Amino acid sequence: MKNLFHFAFPVHDLDAARAFYGGVLECEEGRSSEHWIDFSLYGHQIVTHLSPGFVRQNAANDVDADAVPIPHFGIVLAMNEWKKLAENLKLKGVEFVIEPKIRFAGEVGEQATMFFLDPSGNALEFKGFADFSQIFAK
Repeated sequence: MKNLFHFAFPVHDLDAARAFYGGVLECEEGRSSEHWIDFSLYGHQIVTHLSPGFVRQNAANDVDADAVPIPHFGIVLAMNEWKKLAENLKLKGVEFVIEPKIRFAGEVGEQATMFFLDPSGNALEFKGFADFSQIFAK
């Protein structure tokens, strides 16, 4: 079995989280309680924890002329999967913080990227690579 990533994070509303992660992102739901929900994000375990009083700090760093929200999380996909996801999210009316685009075009590490927020303001980035050997290339 491959190693899996686990990430737990706060949300203000579990029903909204379920609609977003289960509905919009089509993540399979795992175990849950009245305080948290497990989801499979491309086979990795993410857990939304109810935290209505949590206050998110809005911060960003400049990356290739974009204000990239920090913190953020997401998945690196093969380019064809990334394109399919980007189209699906557009069809579902997702509002992007950074529209789907190619970053570092023609350079080492060229990648597709898109950023959007969940209903609690958690920033997600999904990347696409045509060549996975470029993920850590310098």
